[in-house]
Amino acid sequence: MNFHNKKKFVSFLKFKRDFQQYGLKKARSYEIILHWLKNHLSRNQFLILSGILVGCTAGLAGVILKTVVHNIHHFITHKVHFEYQIIFYIVFPFLGIVLTAAIVITLFKGQDKKGIGAILYEIAQNSSIVSNVKMYSQIIQSAVTVGLGGSAGIESPIAVTGAAIGSNYARTYRLSYKERTLLLAAGATAGIASAFNAPIAGIMFAFEILLTGVVFTDFIPLVVAAVCGSLLSRILLQEDVLFRFYTREAFNYYNVPYYLILGLITGLYARYFVVVSQKVEHFINGLQLSRLRKAMFGGAVLSLLCVLFPPLFGEGYDTVKDFTNGNINSVIHNSFFRYFEIKEWTVIVFLVLVCLLKAFATSFTIFSGGNGGNFAPSLFAGGSVGFLFAVICQNLGFTDVPVTNLILVGMAGAMSGVLYAPLTAIFLIAESSFGYDLFIPLMIVAVMSYLIAKWFAPISPELKNLADQGKIFTHKHDNNLLSSLQTKDFIDFNSQIINENSSLKELYHLISNGRKNNFAVVNDEYKLKGIVTLDDIRPYLFNEDQQLNISKLVKIPEGLVHLNDKPVTIIQMFDDTDTWHLPVVDDDNRFIGFISKSAMLTSYRQLLKDYS
Repeated sequence: MNFHNKKKFVSFLKFKRDFQQYGLKKARSYEIILHWLKNHLSRNQFLILSGILVGCTAGLAGVILKTVVHNIHHFITHKVHFEYQIIFYIVFPFLGIVLTAAIVITLFKGQDKKGIGAILYEIAQNSSIVSNVKMYSQIIQSAVTVGLGGSAGIESPIAVTGAAIGSNYARTYRLSYKERTLLLAAGATAGIASAFNAPIAGIMFAFEILLTGVVFTDFIPLVVAAVCGSLLSRILLQEDVLFRFYTREAFNYYNVPYYLILGLITGLYARYFVVVSQKVEHFINGLQLSRLRKAMFGGAVLSLLCVLFPPLFGEGYDTVKDFTNGNINSVIHNSFFRYFEIKEWTVIVFLVLVCLLKAFATSFTIFSGGNGGNFAPSLFAGGSVGFLFAVICQNLGFTDVPVTNLILVGMAGAMSGVLYAPLTAIFLIAESSFGYDLFIPLMIVAVMSYLIAKWFAPISPELKNLADQGKIFTHKHDNNLLSSLQTKDFIDFNSQIINENSSLKELYHLISNGRKNNFAVVNDEYKLKGIVTLDDIRPYLFNEDQQLNISKLVKIPEGLVHLNDKPVTIIQMFDDTDTWHLPVVDDDNRFIGFISKSAMLTSYRQLLKDYS
């Protein structure tokens, strides 16, 4: 048998092994084909093919969710008379949050981890393995919440769904951690690209948020996934569903002062939005109510806000489009402000209240039991702030105010400050408005807002708790690697111990029957009293008084490690104490074992090799 035939025979045996492992009952025809392709294509070729398949699937999920939500909104806001709309605004937002909470409790056993933070946690702590339930749970929950008027966005659930699709695809074909993370990001990229029909923004989202602190050289699968998701969105979605803005003014450098002021305003507003979210979350978590009752309370608050200010109903993209088209009167006419004479002050007061209350509406939607994200709310709020600023400038007597441009760049500014994602915001608005000549004002406003947000909080407040606990990756690459380690994996549970009342002779016996250099001295309850090392014993090796008590030799350790201490903290403790072994104790100071600095550094070097 020549070499070529041997190679084909080995390939056939691999295919047979894969087929037998999955079994006839479990295997699907396309899985068999893909397993065969995986064995015949190069790594890069299979990753590109995987990017296409994951991108199409995630993009289709995004298209389905956007279509469902849009049709519900269109029926409520365009097909129903105003008086009846009030009933809808009272009933549906409340119903959306309560139903979502009920679905989570009954169908998904109370597992309601949502948002980008959950995906970042899976990347850092669970080898990028996302539960297969998230491939459909996020779509169901967000469709109910946002479709029935929840003041949140569907883009974060779409991203989580896409990430779950990419992760489970990689698990099916037994890809490595790096490849699994890449396809997870590709799925999220395709989801964002399909939601906004903005492929570059989808890629920026992956690099700015999902792949923070992850070293990657393969990015072609991200590109093809983004293209597939965007194409599906463009082909399948109707024009009025797409996130598109066609009306805008040409950029004029004389208007730069407007953009500088707007950058400051959107940065401060983004901070306000984040603080309100934190306060509302803390308030709801502090309520002594069941999950369903919290949902009812939050739904009632949201319904009241939607009745008073209908623009707070749902995502709010149609309202922003009305702003860009100059249809503010129609927006106001659909609210209780219709009973006031529409003057300049009426418009300003209406917009101020909408901007201030949007943060509350979104927070109560998400934290009381609904499912959604901050993409759409930040874009809506930013557009409203930009329009409000433009109206105020016009009323102050300024001429040639670039109203539409201020709305567009305001959207980028608020999104940049809320999500800590300036590049995603810049490219999202540029792609959605065909406003590539607006890159300069977009960069001015988005970067200013981002810097203001960073000045208040270096890490996104939404992710700060997870980052402080070392559960997600940050821009500190060393800490990311260390956070992937588990403290318990480095504890020597077979460490030798000796009672504090033992004699030197008993210690000699312990040394002769073991290979340890460090000994823990404990009392009768196994609580740590100190440590003894071979160096401490050396002066007494030839001491004739072998009845010398151990308590005379014991010394206080330079530091103590607890089971819940993070590897980053332990490494810092090693550096501060200049030691190579530290004792580990529980909360009651009972000795557990010794932990070795050399063992941790060896694992760190291996991780560094794998990641690089």
